[in-house]
Amino acid sequence: MYALLFLFWLVLNGRITLEIVLTGLVLTAALALLLRIFAGYTLRKEWRFLRKAPLFLAYLAVLIFEILKASFSMFHFILSAGKNIEPALVTFRPGLKTGFGRFILANSITLTPGTITVGVKDGVFTVHCLKRSMLNTSDNSVFIRWIRRLEA
Repeated sequence: MYALLFLFWLVLNGRITLEIVLTGLVLTAALALLLRIFAGYTLRKEWRFLRKAPLFLAYLAVLIFEILKASFSMFHFILSAGKNIEPALVTFRPGLKTGFGRFILANSITLTPGTITVGVKDGVFTVHCLKRSMLNTSDNSVFIRWIRRLEA
């Protein structure tokens, strides 16, 4: 991280002089120290994030695919004049271990057309959907499977 911060400093300055290099070394050291103290940054956390980066990218692709699928479903729903509107508040417990996993799931549900996460409390999700069939709350849900892989 220190090296990336220093390289970022050099790129922002646009030229390399002794003064810029020395100032950059001091400022990036101070910033790295502040990140360690206040943000809990460690090399172990950075390595874990880098190891999981391909899974995050794959999850992003799955999320985009699911958003497109739901968009077409909503398009069909709107064209059929919404004759089958059965709005529902659904509560379920996905069994995710981390707050970050719950955060990802709540936002993924909200980004998907036709559903919105109303609340998350003690691991229990409350989701509003225009039709009950729009929401898959089983453990076999695409989002939940991928997020469990990210949490592992």
